[in-house]
Amino acid sequence: MLEEKLANYIHEGIYPFHMPGHKRQSIVQWNPYEMDITEIDGFDDLHHASGILKEAQERAARLYGAKRSFYLVNGSTCGILAAICATAGRRKRILLARNCHRSAYHAAYLNELAVDYLYPCITEAGIQGQIPPESVRQKLEAAVCAKTIADIEAVVITSPTYDGVVSDVRAIAQITHEYEIPLIVDEAHGAHFGLSPYFPESAVRLGADIVIQSLHKTLPSFTQTALLHIGTDRVNEREIERRLDIFETSSPSYLFMAGMDACIRLLEERKDSLFEEYQSRLSDFYRKTERLRFLKTTGKSDFSKKEAYDIDESKIRIMTGRSGLTGKSLYDLLLKKYRLQMEMVSGGYVLALSSMMDTAEGFDRLAEALLEIDAACSPEEEENRRGSWKPEQLYHEQEKVLEIAEAQDAPREELMPEAAKGRIAASYLYLYPPGIPILVPGERITGGVLSEMAKCKDMELEIYGLSPKGGIEVVNFS
Repeated sequence: MLEEKLANYIHEGIYPFHMPGHKRQSIVQWNPYEMDITEIDGFDDLHHASGILKEAQERAARLYGAKRSFYLVNGSTCGILAAICATAGRRKRILLARNCHRSAYHAAYLNELAVDYLYPCITEAGIQGQIPPESVRQKLEAAVCAKTIADIEAVVITSPTYDGVVSDVRAIAQITHEYEIPLIVDEAHGAHFGLSPYFPESAVRLGADIVIQSLHKTLPSFTQTALLHIGTDRVNEREIERRLDIFETSSPSYLFMAGMDACIRLLEERKDSLFEEYQSRLSDFYRKTERLRFLKTTGKSDFSKKEAYDIDESKIRIMTGRSGLTGKSLYDLLLKKYRLQMEMVSGGYVLALSSMMDTAEGFDRLAEALLEIDAACSPEEEENRRGSWKPEQLYHEQEKVLEIAEAQDAPREELMPEAAKGRIAASYLYLYPPGIPILVPGERITGGVLSEMAKCKDMELEIYGLSPKGGIEVVNFS
């Protein structure tokens, strides 16, 4: 039973370096069953807020400096769907960062949008970097030349990325606004931005028109809680409301909303002291891990200005470097021997997510584990154990033959990978986490993609989108 498994898990001594950001610590003192209600008298209605929920959302807007903020109880996913579908009309066009979450692609499907991609630069370590402002300008200027600029109704980027890479949102917003196009920023992993000078500024205050944040990822709030902020007058608020009516449940959880309000109130009252303590613990962790010889925890100084405009230090990127370990072997070692649950694993690194709720004891456990693993490393075995896997080869520009909706709605058949070479993908293939597509419906399946997928499987990384038999869905033109 799930209840029993969860109850047992909390007593296993595993420390959570993963979301949600409350890290299993309560900031409320109530019984969930006693507080679980519906829209009864005196408790307002999220879809027509005029009382206590209106006031709660206004508190969130004040905290982040937004023109207006909406509670989301279906996570950032429903906010991204609502933002894109409310901004880009049916069969229009959007400029989309290729490293956006799959929910952005689902919005493109629902509104049958034509999609032009912005590709992030790839860092030396193989992590996806920022979206350069000049690439946004180039795409928009090309659309002017092609006389398609009138069809582009939104630019959508993700900042910070899952790995904590931040783009120059202010510069990108200024560029999009020159063309009178709104900027939507998926800031799901940056709900702590703008609340402390130790972390980057929030896109809300940098000129973005719509910003979506997951409270639960980096702050003490329940899983599935998020915010949609409107930052400028370029956004049709009524249209956002209408789309949220579609994508958000008509029975929002009052437990979730009470938890969000508790989180916002906590930040209003104590954010300065909480973030000061958090910064101290996090800085102490990075100082301790400077002694690593083969493993490496990366910070802002490890990225060039081209690779990253800024870096979120709350995301702890542990590179296997010259250790001779793969990302998966390090991930498994941290969990099985040291009882430390990481958030994500990739070919050459693991990702630990921290928050203000992490304890000094938790950071010490991770630092000590890394130092102990590092001391036992045999770097001469690196080539034998890591092989030639290069994660940057996963996410590069693909040939688009059909738009997303055209491919997903077309007749399809399932083929094994080698037989699918040269065919057009009818479904997504992606590593999860982070949920960024390797292949999008409508793109041609190349030998390079198939080769990199095989390497991912060899590295024990999870590829979603394959059938139980390992097949790939392709468009059937016959």
